[in-house]
Amino acid sequence: MDAREAALRQAYEHAVRWLASLPDRRIPARASVDEIVSALGAELPAGPGTPADVVDLLATACEPGLTAFPSGRFYGFVVGGTEPAALAADWLVSAWDQNCVMRTVSPAYAAAEEIAGAWLLDLLGLPRDSSVGFTTGATMANFTCLAAGRDTVLRRTGWNVARDGLTGGPPVRVVAGESRHMAIDLALRYLGLGLPELVTADDQGRIEPEALQRALTAGGQRPTIVILQAGDIHSGAFDPFVASIRAAREADAWVHVDGAFGLWAAASPHCAHLTAGCADADSWATDAHKTLNVPYDCGLAIVRDASAVRAAMGQRGDYLIQHEHGDPIDKVPELSRRGRAFTVWAALRCLGRSGVSDLVERLCRHASAFAAGIAEIDGATVLNEVAFTQVCAEFGSDGRTDRVLARLLDDGTAWISGSTWHGRRVMRISVSNWSTTDDDVTRTLDAIRRAAAGA
Repeated sequence: MDAREAALRQAYEHAVRWLASLPDRRIPARASVDEIVSALGAELPAGPGTPADVVDLLATACEPGLTAFPSGRFYGFVVGGTEPAALAADWLVSAWDQNCVMRTVSPAYAAAEEIAGAWLLDLLGLPRDSSVGFTTGATMANFTCLAAGRDTVLRRTGWNVARDGLTGGPPVRVVAGESRHMAIDLALRYLGLGLPELVTADDQGRIEPEALQRALTAGGQRPTIVILQAGDIHSGAFDPFVASIRAAREADAWVHVDGAFGLWAAASPHCAHLTAGCADADSWATDAHKTLNVPYDCGLAIVRDASAVRAAMGQRGDYLIQHEHGDPIDKVPELSRRGRAFTVWAALRCLGRSGVSDLVERLCRHASAFAAGIAEIDGATVLNEVAFTQVCAEFGSDGRTDRVLARLLDDGTAWISGSTWHGRRVMRISVSNWSTTDDDVTRTLDAIRRAAAGA
């Protein structure tokens, strides 16, 4: 125990120093991969070392190569920080080291998953009997939901994909908006369904219901999945769910919503109108490590018909101790997994209903402040309707936009990534961190102004 406790204390001390550095830390990493390899040591040691010394070397060697993702001034991707209760719970997850797939083996985990799942459904306004599975992230959450959808629409035709596979079966038609996230294409590829048929979206990335209806009518009656999104990765826009789902129902389609960060809008009275009608879908995917700010990794696969996801994902083994009421193993693909529900439970228990709402609204308020501040910069234009937490702007030309982005990263005050949207280079700001303050926004806007002035 002495060696283990010494290693844990060493890890704790390094973690506290790292977290304490975030308010004033330069956001980009300071060291290259080669420098970190050299510091860690490329040769495997001939013999064992002391656990505390190994932890100390790891922390000391890697610290210069860490990007300050948990900082309130990181806006490069849609990644949150980590709420304090969720962070501490995640340390316990590693210490407890539970096998989290069977109720009988780890009743503590099963209880946490049951409670956290019920709270999530309540907060997001989704059917309370839905299955909630905890995956590695939104990609596998989309995969899980779409697998349930694929098997269900084929089952309606009399085809049993679990028994017979896809070869020889009716082709499954998948229809999505042209602005869908790349994770959708990847999940479909995993499932053997290929690229989706694309439907026109408006300039904010919202699928056009009339175009969807025309496409579904033209395709005739066949096994169909319709994919909608809550939160476009560039604009933050939400598909018009009421009209789109109505069109999908007329085609007897399974409706899936990719809501990696945007589904959390439903938890805020101020933002809930963005998800109106979303609860009428068949499945929903989201990430708790985005808007809810729990540690990596934690996707959520939510399926209205629990029996559908159980048929697609359930596993059986003679050596498993399976419960008559079902197990976590029935909800997601991974047989080996972390106790992700512990961290979600901790975040929700600490924040409460009003805390989650306040978090969502605070992120939206910061995004609006960014849009207002950038609009005042000479030559800058905000290109999206800032409805949620995303801001896209350009600075007069692709070349100048890229120069502003490069100067901003050199400055180090914040991390904001570039992207290409509607054929134009843009600065894409994703406000996702619980710890972002008004001062962080002010400091970042000052850095953007400096970068623009020199570009």
